[in-house]
Amino acid sequence: MTKVFIINGGQQFGHSGGRFNETVSAASAEFFTNRPGFEVKTTNINHAYDLQEEVEKYKWADVVIYHTPIWWFQLPHGFKAYIDKVFTEGHGKGIYKSDGRSSANPTINYGTGGMLHGKKYMVTTSWNAPKEAFTLPDEFFQQTSVDDGILFGFHRMNAFIGMKPLPGMHFHDIEKNADIPRDLGKYTAHLENVFTNLN
Repeated sequence: MTKVFIINGGQQFGHSGGRFNETVSAASAEFFTNRPGFEVKTTNINHAYDLQEEVEKYKWADVVIYHTPIWWFQLPHGFKAYIDKVFTEGHGKGIYKSDGRSSANPTINYGTGGMLHGKKYMVTTSWNAPKEAFTLPDEFFQQTSVDDGILFGFHRMNAFIGMKPLPGMHFHDIEKNADIPRDLGKYTAHLENVFTNLN
């Protein structure tokens, strides 16, 4: 049985109702719930959560799936607050024990103190920016991918606690050129491909 923890990091704030990430999170939950061999737990960062319960979800899970929009080239503040609070609560309680260094040799082994080794994670992001903003010469992101650019720190964060990445998915141009059925179809196919080959 593969245990999957789905986090909806979409936030209700300003003009955003968080609907796209709510839809994608629901699609994830439906995908795994309707297949044998999976157990699912979920969190929506817009709802009240208990920090220790969230730590236990990380410890329970084999795979953590993060769904988040990107606001001003970063995680939304509510999702970042969730991570800050939950990971701090998990210090010495199952998420990480230290930064990995020792006082005897403080210059090496930084980032090796995670407690979630053997677990995996996947991330989806949603953007107003079109994919061409990342791929075409002279466009805004200077041909730097989402994963190598904006999400570099996010991936290092997950490495710090011991988790390994699964291929993620990035949804582009969802404000000016949205096609939700198309995107959900692509996402379901992505899940099929990733989790059919998981083991």
